[in-house]
Amino acid sequence: MNANWKSVQLGDYSHIILGGTPKTSEPAYWGGDIFWASVTDFNTDKKLYNTEKTITEKGLNESNTKLLDVGDIIISARGTVGKTVVCGVPMAFNQSCYALRAKSEDLYQDFLYYLINYYVSQLKKKATGGVFDTIVTDTLKSLIIVLPPLPTQQKIASILSAYDDLIENNLKRIKILEEMAQMIYREWFVNFRFPGHEKVKVVNSELGIIPEGWEVKKLGEICNIVMGQSPKSEFYNDTGKGLPFHQGVTDFGGRFPSDRMYCTVQNRIAEAGDILFSVRAPVGRINIANKQIVIGRGLCAIRSKTGSQAFVYQQLKNEFSEEDIMGGGTIFKSITKDDVYGIKVVMPIEKVVRNFEEIIKPIFEQLENLYEKIGNLRSTRDFVLPKLISGEIDVENANILLIDDLIQLAD
Repeated sequence: MNANWKSVQLGDYSHIILGGTPKTSEPAYWGGDIFWASVTDFNTDKKLYNTEKTITEKGLNESNTKLLDVGDIIISARGTVGKTVVCGVPMAFNQSCYALRAKSEDLYQDFLYYLINYYVSQLKKKATGGVFDTIVTDTLKSLIIVLPPLPTQQKIASILSAYDDLIENNLKRIKILEEMAQMIYREWFVNFRFPGHEKVKVVNSELGIIPEGWEVKKLGEICNIVMGQSPKSEFYNDTGKGLPFHQGVTDFGGRFPSDRMYCTVQNRIAEAGDILFSVRAPVGRINIANKQIVIGRGLCAIRSKTGSQAFVYQQLKNEFSEEDIMGGGTIFKSITKDDVYGIKVVMPIEKVVRNFEEIIKPIFEQLENLYEKIGNLRSTRDFVLPKLISGEIDVENANILLIDDLIQLAD
């Protein structure tokens, strides 16, 4: 440790704020304009801008939850311990989390976010509890942290924020491209305003009115489908032996899954480009395999028989925009091979699908490129973070141009 860095307790330099949950049985507390965060919302790299659930002013004022400021840090403290986000907007949060806010001028708030991420492994080791791992308030307060001088904190936070800013910008670009692809799909295949639609009559079908010449097909008729099967656990590992293994949606990302577990037995395989479709709760969640993987019983792999993979992907995304819902609004916790094969879809004439593919494939290529850039940025950020926080990379003497080069390489 540098001579001018000091070891201190977190509680002496940061406010530690406990969240709360309004009564779920009180309708007047829910559905308002105030974002209310829980760990299920922590699906962002750094900043959180919206939440699945919202509460009212009444719910805020008559419960133990607190309204946080922009820049406050939330850390999950029960069950899934150690996930962190920064409030991008004011929000309340539940009792399974703590919020951190610097209370000393000697602690830079943005540096505190990276500092906590550096110490997460220690916090997990200190977690207690029977059914759920839990971080208690005293554990956070008594956590010993190493604190550099304020200018050094600001430099470190600036370097690491550069990665997160690039990641956030790329995620915004991804959102725009995905919305564009879905908008084109809906315009062509839901509203039936495809090129040349003015000259095509509409006819009745078992799925409603469709353009003449289009057909209602079962998914198994237009796609090859591989149902997953789980090998014995003795064949699993986390050391990279064999192929990546995905049992269900645990490691699903925004578009592609991340690899955590591997399997040395190759029973049921999804090839690169296959659509991964969850058949157990939550039914209907979708990703794309970006490499060859082994799939367990919670997934199936879907591939168009005619090469119209982008069309099938957008079609399934549209049909299963709500999870655990099958046709007719029936809720399913799991579906069988026959259920998957029997999913009824509208199949347009070949020319319309081919024209759609020509438009959408370049968008898909851009999305894959952006996700690859994000992966590189995350890897580089996660590599330099502990070296910066620990002082192994000395920002006072380090060549900052080298850091810039790393960022440009990752981007």
